[in-house]
Amino acid sequence: MRAAVTALRGAARALLPRAALEQPERGASSLELAGMMPLLLLVAVASIQLGIAGYAVQQAGTGARAAARTASLEDVAESYAATGKAAMSGWTASRSSFALGGGDDEVRVTTTVTIPSIVPGVDDFGDASRSATMPRD
Repeated sequence: MRAAVTALRGAARALLPRAALEQPERGASSLELAGMMPLLLLVAVASIQLGIAGYAVQQAGTGARAAARTASLEDVAESYAATGKAAMSGWTASRSSFALGGGDDEVRVTTTVTIPSIVPGVDDFGDASRSATMPRD
């Protein structure tokens, strides 16, 4: 009987791959991935949020330049905010505000955009402001 068991073990070793015979490591990589998944998701969300914040800053600069260009022209100066919003993308334009300043020979427009959040439970990540100065016509 003992010889038959030994023969079966020898046959099983010959037929099965070595990894199947060494089962203590089986599934370890799945557990490692499951343990790292929260960290990977956190890094992904932070990267996307950082990209959205950078885009909001860039759009604030675009809106400030367009609004300052319009505000420097005497005949259409009162429509500077509408021109600034038209130069921005829709979702940043709806979250923006414009402030006009400057002196007799120049005009300065400051645009403030609220940075949206993709994190549940957080409304926004503050404001992004950019200013542009243009000479008056």
